[in-house]
Amino acid sequence: MAKRRKEDALETRERILDAAITVFHKHGVARPSLTEIAELAGVTRGAVYGHFRNKGDLFAALTERVKFPGEKLCESAGEELKKDPLGVLRTRWLWLFQEVASNRQWQLILEIVFHRCELVTESGEIHQRLIQGHAEGVERMRELISMAVAKGQLPADLDIDLAVPMLHGALVGVLEEWLLQPQIGDLGELGERYIDAMIDMVRVSPTLRRQQQKVAVMH
Repeated sequence: MAKRRKEDALETRERILDAAITVFHKHGVARPSLTEIAELAGVTRGAVYGHFRNKGDLFAALTERVKFPGEKLCESAGEELKKDPLGVLRTRWLWLFQEVASNRQWQLILEIVFHRCELVTESGEIHQRLIQGHAEGVERMRELISMAVAKGQLPADLDIDLAVPMLHGALVGVLEEWLLQPQIGDLGELGERYIDAMIDMVRVSPTLRRQQQKVAVMH
């Protein structure tokens, strides 16, 4: 009996999350109330509060259905990471692009995050969740890029402080752009070319060298 109640509660929670995807995608995150989500899910407002403290808590649970770039990069890769950190970075971003291209629910959630999430006062917890995810992704990419430099996969004089946010922002930007215009082509195929082009740029661009900055300052 207890097992059945637990299964029912889990089913209700998932139904609420499914409804939240539909409501947030259609109306944005700031405007809709939990009552609208409850009605679409076929449950009471109290049932929603039985599972989630507020809209921010609901949003956080919703985003847990997706492996964001930073979170995917934060997974341990064991020996592979030590041998080929640049390959790990490339493989995991490629996996993400391929997964987004084929997973409609992930597309909807990422569209909510990138394009439907108004950063108003009432969405403080939601804003914090986005900031945290971004910071984790940048930090993990910094670790991988630093390891790639130490491994000799990238130049020893690479300006990591400049390269990391540029590379992270460019890759996230690819996701945002494709979500706005999926007709540009298959994200899995395009993503591989984007990733390789960006890695090539980091590897060979003289502007991304520390020495280049020093020379500029001297002049």
